[in-house]
Amino acid sequence: MRRVYLKEKKQEKTSLIPKTISIGFFGGLIWGTIAAIAGYFNFTEVTPKSLILRPWLQSAWSDQWLGQFISILIISLISIGLALLYYVLLKKFPGMLPGILAGIVLWFIVFWLLEPIFTNIPPFFELDSDTVVTTVCLFILYSVFIAYSISFAYQQHIGENN
Repeated sequence: MRRVYLKEKKQEKTSLIPKTISIGFFGGLIWGTIAAIAGYFNFTEVTPKSLILRPWLQSAWSDQWLGQFISILIISLISIGLALLYYVLLKKFPGMLPGILAGIVLWFIVFWLLEPIFTNIPPFFELDSDTVVTTVCLFILYSVFIAYSISFAYQQHIGENN
C-alpha cells in the first residue's frame, strides 16, 4: 500500500521539463537536417551553416559537411531554449494554429529583425521566392512539431494527474 502511495506522489511531482528539452533538441536536429537537405537540393540558399557558422567563420571547413553538422548541433541546442520558452508561454494552447503562428513569428525574427547579423545572407527583400517559401515552410513545420509535441505532452500530463 505504501509503495502505491509513493509511486503516485512521484508521478505528481514529475516535470515536463526533461521531455520539453528532448522535444526541443530533436526538433532542432530533425528540422535542421531537413533544412540542410533542402539547401543541398537548391530549394533554399539559406542553410544551417549559413545561419550559424558562416557569419562568424569564413574558413574552408565551415562551408563543408563538418560546418553543416556542427551548425545542426548548435541549432539543436538553441532549439532547447525555444522549446522551454514555448513551454512557459504557450503549453496550454492545443492544436496546430499556435505552432503555425509561432513559426511565422520566428521566421520574421530571424529574417527581418536579425538580418543585420547574418551578413552572408541576402537582405529580406533580395531573397528569391524559393528561399522564402522553403524557409517559411521549414520554420512553420519546426514550430508545429515543437508546439504540438509540448502541448500534447502537457495535456497528457494533466490527464494523468487528474
